[in-house]
Amino acid sequence: MFSIGEFAKHGRVSIRMLRHYDAIGLLRPAHVDPHSGYRSYTGDQLARLNRVIALKDLGFTLTKVQEILDAEIGADELRGMLRLRRAELEAAIAADETRLKAIEARLRSIESEGSMPSEDVVVKSLPAVRVAELTGTASGYINEEIGPIVQRLYQELFGALGSITPSGPMIAYYEDTEDGERVSIHASVPIAAETDGIEGFSTVSLAEVPAAATILHHGSMETVLSSYQALAKWVDAHGYRASGPAREFYLDCAAEPDTWVTELQQPITQA
Repeated sequence: MFSIGEFAKHGRVSIRMLRHYDAIGLLRPAHVDPHSGYRSYTGDQLARLNRVIALKDLGFTLTKVQEILDAEIGADELRGMLRLRRAELEAAIAADETRLKAIEARLRSIESEGSMPSEDVVVKSLPAVRVAELTGTASGYINEEIGPIVQRLYQELFGALGSITPSGPMIAYYEDTEDGERVSIHASVPIAAETDGIEGFSTVSLAEVPAAATILHHGSMETVLSSYQALAKWVDAHGYRASGPAREFYLDCAAEPDTWVTELQQPITQA
């Protein structure tokens, strides 16, 4: 048998917590000395303690923990409950991380206001290019919605290309759907090889663009907001307007996202 202090040490919990569990009937000591009131526990009780802590840490109330343990649920069913609860918590954490990234992107955009010199923007023509592409749809221009779709489309596209080798960097571009409520996402790569239309992707010819305002974005696409807004402000301030969907020309995205280099290309005409 273990004293309450020894049992707390072996279970990696506090003595105060064990006393509370005893008080509410969640984990009674195996023996209580009638004279001194000292609590003693057996090694077998560590199994129940482990279940109590695991269920509590996964968000169950102590009342619910008591119900689960009193129902004498088998180990397999208990593991299933824990896996389900873990999946729920992981999804909540991922959603919170996505919101934090969106907040950070807005903060960077605010912090960079007025700090991006106009010489960072270059006006140039974009040559016509023949591309293989796949298309998807997002509910809006929110990076955390667009990003996963772009990644999935490129994974599927490169799988469909098979032995066809791209002849240039990836190009993504976005268009409003006809109802104006959603965004059509085009993930494409230039190709020179002939195709017969049955490869699992579309072959599209992107027309030449006489003039496009371009700017280099360094880093992950999760941080692209400030670069896009700087480009938009430059276009407006210099008497232009957008004349077609913006393109993302991925110059270097082979290593870590923080080292990526992407040229943002906005077709323009005089306002």
